[in-house]
Amino acid sequence: MKKYLMLFFFITQIGFSQEEDAWVYFTEKENTAEAIANPLTILTQQAIDRKELHNVVIDERDVPVTETYISQLKNINGVTVLAKSKWFNCVFLRGELSIIRDLQNLSFVSHIDYADNSLDTAVKFVKPTQEKNESIYSKFGEKADFNYGSAAAQIQQLRADYMHQQGYTGAGMIIAVMDAGFPGVDTNDGFKRARDEGRILDGYNFVSRSDDEFAITGSSHGTQTFSDIAGYIDGEFIGTAPDASYYLFVTEDVATEGPKEEALWVEAVERADSLGVHVINTSLGYSQQFDNPAYDYKTSDMDGQTTFISRGANIAFDKGMLLVTSAGNSGGDSWGIITAPGDAPGTLTVGAIDQNGEYAGFSSIGPTADNRIKPDVVARGLGAAVLSSANSVSSNSGTSFSSPIMAGAVTCLWQALPQLSNDEIIQVVRASGSQYNTPTNQLGYGIPDFQSMLEDASLSVDTEDKVMMNVYPNPVQDQLFFTVPEGTTIQVTVFTIDGRMIQSEQLTDQKYISLQDLAAGLYVVETISENSRYIHKITK
Repeated sequence: MKKYLMLFFFITQIGFSQEEDAWVYFTEKENTAEAIANPLTILTQQAIDRKELHNVVIDERDVPVTETYISQLKNINGVTVLAKSKWFNCVFLRGELSIIRDLQNLSFVSHIDYADNSLDTAVKFVKPTQEKNESIYSKFGEKADFNYGSAAAQIQQLRADYMHQQGYTGAGMIIAVMDAGFPGVDTNDGFKRARDEGRILDGYNFVSRSDDEFAITGSSHGTQTFSDIAGYIDGEFIGTAPDASYYLFVTEDVATEGPKEEALWVEAVERADSLGVHVINTSLGYSQQFDNPAYDYKTSDMDGQTTFISRGANIAFDKGMLLVTSAGNSGGDSWGIITAPGDAPGTLTVGAIDQNGEYAGFSSIGPTADNRIKPDVVARGLGAAVLSSANSVSSNSGTSFSSPIMAGAVTCLWQALPQLSNDEIIQVVRASGSQYNTPTNQLGYGIPDFQSMLEDASLSVDTEDKVMMNVYPNPVQDQLFFTVPEGTTIQVTVFTIDGRMIQSEQLTDQKYISLQDLAAGLYVVETISENSRYIHKITK
């Protein structure tokens, strides 16, 4: 009997000191107007320039979380602050449940969102709104004729080598890589070119909170994914954007699995935005099998608006960045579908294929829980060539590698087409897919063709005889009008924001289309004439 009493006492004590993870949201920020009026106090000049070129408004979300609020929480025994988010105006913390609940009584706390949804008592979040984002600047490099070595097949499968041959190798673009660690980046031959030219701009380990130029601590997974973008050993291995500049951020804690890593990822993406990053690669995904099963997601949560990481991805998209994300490796298990943040509308989600362009059985499939097409596109993920942390060329499999292969290619495309916004680049990539007209749950829109994208883009380059195009009204109600010279024939195609074609018409005399039956929302309209091509974003 004494034994059972002692066991009961032990269990009871655990219950009293139950430890939970939670997001604590604040009511406001201090000195918001002053910070927005003086953006250099909260953003780098490069970030400000990029936002201006994108037509992205600097707003309250760009203002840091009030540090005095964070300090007060850190001084409370029984809780540990693990991450913060200025976009959501919150912190992520861990502590005793009773103490976390008492935080609601603080005057500056708006509400608390528990990782265990059964503990929530308040509205969890407000869905972010979409903003218009314009293009980024371009820097042209010399034409490149690389000897790709082992990486040749995966680059040529996308016809990304054509962009390199035209001089688009990522120069002037900035890529951030979110992963689990980058050992060997500071010493390996494959990264020497980037190191010597000072293009590895910085690194930071958000897990250990340690500054490190190369973020060399942690798992070698990041070394391999980064190599598919930045690696360069002439004749042996070359990545898809070898002349870009890079930030390396460790957000994945390999010792644990839980929502903390989502919070760290959002914090890292916010830093990337403040530093002027253009493209982010994320070869990570979150769904289930968390250390605490109560935190596991359901497949119904993969709607792009539920998980903290996916909501953060959507804000990053609103802020003008282009996020490339792995679909996940759950194709062969009970979970099956894409993982967060690959479910977010604001990501270009990449599945995996083999050398012959066939679906790789492990690659997570679509659609999303709200029935959107995912993955968006695919790249080599089965037997992909990589550089290992041991300073050698090897191969590995997973959507972790199809994603950076695509991220580097997309970066070079954006370098070539600076007149396009992030959502327009995504639409162009989808539209070039091998099965754009017949997307599937396994391959999405298929294998993109970067050569055709670049060749078709010649229609978008200003020439003396280019047909000038105006589209109005925007927002539109029933009819969308096009201002073009008399006698000009144009092809008008309307797409949903996730790339589904819903209407296509050829106009000669009539210069408008009816959108009366179109549901309210955001759409992309493509107009093509004999020597001009435009992409417009409209709202109904």
